Amino acid sequence: MGLTIAEKIISDHTGKRVKADELVVAEVDGSLVQDGTGPLSITQLEESDLVRAKIPERTVLFIDHAAPSPRKELSNGHQKLREFARKTGAILSEVGEGVCHQRMVEDWARPGDLIVGADSHTCTYGALGAFSTGMGSTDVAYAMALGKVWLRVPRGFRVTLKGRFKPGSYAKDFILSFIGQIGADGATYRALEFSGELENLRMDERFTISNMAVEAGAKAGLFPSDELTREYLREQGREGDFREVRPDPDAQYEREMEFDLSEIEPTVSFPHTVDNTKGVREAEGIKIDQAFIGTCTNGRIEDLRVAAKILKGNKVAKWVRLLVIPASRKTFLRALREELIETFMEAGALILAPGCGPCVGVHEGALGDGEVCLSTQNRNFKGRMGNPQGFIYLASPATVAASAIKGEITDPREFIL
Repeated sequence: MGLTIAEKIISDHTGKRVKADELVVAEVDGSLVQDGTGPLSITQLEESDLVRAKIPERTVLFIDHAAPSPRKELSNGHQKLREFARKTGAILSEVGEGVCHQRMVEDWARPGDLIVGADSHTCTYGALGAFSTGMGSTDVAYAMALGKVWLRVPRGFRVTLKGRFKPGSYAKDFILSFIGQIGADGATYRALEFSGELENLRMDERFTISNMAVEAGAKAGLFPSDELTREYLREQGREGDFREVRPDPDAQYEREMEFDLSEIEPTVSFPHTVDNTKGVREAEGIKIDQAFIGTCTNGRIEDLRVAAKILKGNKVAKWVRLLVIPASRKTFLRALREELIETFMEAGALILAPGCGPCVGVHEGALGDGEVCLSTQNRNFKGRMGNPQGFIYLASPATVAASAIKGEITDPREFIL
């Protein structure tokens, strides 16, 4: 009986053949923390007298969630990350370098890697064929110091994709639809493994899908590595990091599903859960106060191009704040070269430094009581953007851009077709 992608990668990192449900101790290829979780990890290592990094060149500390810091308590946490990097030789990603998950796929994550991060959206790197997963600060602390982690091998769900998106529909619409169908706990501690006509999905689309696998409860969201993966790594100057990763033909999955991407409609997730999804036509007319394009889910150059194409020649509606945040410095520079930033500014948007921005709710774009935000981020939990009295709707960059122009949730196909 063959192995799934998850079983193969974990087997490679334990030195033995493993199957779903086994408890294992595995070697890690890399680990990461961010400024919300990292200070907790470092404090744990200090208390254990283990202030060290087993693989410093692949241990990355990110200052992205509150960057630049809005208050002294967070600044002190940033100091703790900087000091740990100086002591151990670990890599520090400073203020303005970008969101951890975008930077990881640009510079560090590789097909076949096993990576753990103290952030739930670490599963993003599954789009490259890496088994990457989020864990608690303590587990990741010891992974940083010892180069090992314990975990249970997840069972797999095979999700077969066919067809292509129609104009106006995107990967964000698919993954929102998928989560709405399966439920926020429908894939708890499972590895979602995507297969089928994957040549129809660009790498940025794969990143969006893998990023939100955890919103269905999944431990990982994995794509096999292919020529598109190789080309992406080549663009990052890392073609040598490519290796083929795919499941065995006779791999066993707990559940199998199939989706036709040509049937996916623009989708909106309503407050206050990601799986509370409806077609955009059911959301049309809902007034918005803020629109946000960015984050580790949809802050890539392809996302900015889609939004800029809709916004070009248009103006953001009166009383609507449109925030745009490129996911990394590399993305920001490319958007400048392509004059996308100019398009956003002319439309009336506000451009913020690469980072998480309003998504986590500690600064930049917190909502007022009763305010409504339409966002490209991955979560809309109550209080997520800094105020339990705010309302967050999730959608694609196209839907957010179109809605910012109209001042209410709008079907993007009105601007695209």
